[in-house]
Amino acid sequence: MQVLDKTMLEELLHTVSISKNCLSVIPFHQFVILPGFADVHVHLREPGFSYKETVASGTAAAAKGGYTAVCSMPNLSPVPDSLAHLEAQRAILERDAQVSVYPYGSITCEQKGERLSDMEAMAPYVAGFSDDGRGVQNDGLMESAMEKAKALGKLIVAHCEVNSLLHGGYIHDGAYAKAHGHRGICSASEYEQIARDVALLRKTGASEHICHVSTKESVAIIRAAKAEGLDITAETAPHYLVLDENDLEEDGRFKMNPPLRSREDREALLLGIQDGTIDMIATDHAPHSAEEKARGLEKSAMGVVGLETAFPVLYTELVKTGVISLERLVELMSVNPHRRFSLPLDGFSLWDLNAAYTVNPDEFRTLGRATPFAGREVYGRHILTVYKGKPIF
Repeated sequence: MQVLDKTMLEELLHTVSISKNCLSVIPFHQFVILPGFADVHVHLREPGFSYKETVASGTAAAAKGGYTAVCSMPNLSPVPDSLAHLEAQRAILERDAQVSVYPYGSITCEQKGERLSDMEAMAPYVAGFSDDGRGVQNDGLMESAMEKAKALGKLIVAHCEVNSLLHGGYIHDGAYAKAHGHRGICSASEYEQIARDVALLRKTGASEHICHVSTKESVAIIRAAKAEGLDITAETAPHYLVLDENDLEEDGRFKMNPPLRSREDREALLLGIQDGTIDMIATDHAPHSAEEKARGLEKSAMGVVGLETAFPVLYTELVKTGVISLERLVELMSVNPHRRFSLPLDGFSLWDLNAAYTVNPDEFRTLGRATPFAGREVYGRHILTVYKGKPIF
């Protein structure tokens, strides 16, 4: 991270062959240059669901958000559970991706949780193995997956959710659900499977990354596992750090899985990013069509977009308020994900941190428009992303 003066900015723009005239109306002292962000939890939806998002639109959104690397989730059609199915995705990435994309292979065939995917064949080409969107329910199968991933030198990237505890819920089982007659998702559905996985890590010696942590109990379990010396890391998402169930509205743009939890859960997550229990912030960027998100809290599809809002929202709500430093935010969004997933740093981004504006989904590059941050005033306007020496935004 570096603050730029006028001379430094002119040298930077010369290096990437951009005319400084295009930025001459903006005061130079307001710029900072940051390493390219890495988002290890992104749904690019292609192949199979291009009406929600395409590789081209999703990676354009990443570039606009300051990301130069993303890891793409496997809930696609076909599911990348074999080398042949993975190649269908890799061909699209090779053709259309505007930033570095590292796909996940699925843990189980078709993400059904019944038998392991062809992990060995996919291992050289994937960032790790995940059944994101579905927790692996069978303990023995997860243990086998961990043993196989360990032998291959790969991470298990776990969506932790106990299906038998869901009971048809779709928002947090808290005060808002009770007051408005909604079916709730209990916190135990998340943290009980994390506790299961910690026990399996202790047994297998494998390496695991926990997706989208949302509960205070999960934070406590992960903190204890790290203190024990287990090879475990964890992410949370911007919406869990900034919002809680008190911010819910009867609108699909507030519906995601896991759901927005209680204020106490949010406070535990904030402590987790302060003390290092939570290693990184990932967006869980999950675009859907407008129709799929227009059915209210109960019937809308789960998932919100986040690539284009993550840094300004987090800078505004966490850095400007003194919760964490800008240096810590860069660790959470760039340094730690690059390190944990052994990703090369392929670029940088340029920001005007004093520029205030209102989040407007109509200006997004992603095909998705559902964000709980629509209409929010934020600071931090993105000026430039340079990827492998070339400007891409």
